[in-house]
Amino acid sequence: MRTLMLLSVAALAASCTLEPRTDANRRPVDAAGTDDAPHRAIIQPEGVARLPVFYTAVRTGDLLFLSGQIGTKPGVSPPEVVEGGIGAETRRTLENIRTVLASEGLGFDDLVKCTVFLADIAEYGAMNEAYLEFFPSDPPARSAMAGSGLALGARVEIECIAAYP
Repeated sequence: MRTLMLLSVAALAASCTLEPRTDANRRPVDAAGTDDAPHRAIIQPEGVARLPVFYTAVRTGDLLFLSGQIGTKPGVSPPEVVEGGIGAETRRTLENIRTVLASEGLGFDDLVKCTVFLADIAEYGAMNEAYLEFFPSDPPARSAMAGSGLALGARVEIECIAAYP
C-alpha cells in the first residue's frame, strides 16, 4: 500500500510543471498611472515603543498590518510594561494600537482582524473583559492563543490588520 501511495505521489509530481511567476516583480501603479508607487510604507508613530527588529506597522495598498503591541508605557525608554496585571496591560496595549491607528487617520472601527497572544490562557477572561471595553458593539474578527516568552515579560500581545476606508 505504501509503495502504491509513493508511486501515486511521484506520478502526480511528474505531471506538474513549474511556471515562472509573471507578477513577482510587479509594483503597484499609482494614481498617475506610473509604476513607481511604493509597494509598502513603514509606519512608526512617536510615543509607541518599537523593538529594533521590526516596524510598528506596514501599509500595503488599503491594508495596515500592525506588529504585535504590548502594554508598554508611552515615551519610556527603554520600554517598560505597565503594572497592574492582565487588565491594565490589555488596556495599555489597545491604547498603543489606538495611537498607531490614529497616526494613519484610522480607528478601532477600521480593524478587521486581531490576534491576541496570552502568556497564560487562564487570563483569557480578564483580558477579554478589558478588550471588550474598546469594542462595545462591533469587534473585529479575532483569534486568541497562549504563547510563552512574550517580549519584556508581557502577559498579552495583540497584532492587528486594519483596512483604509
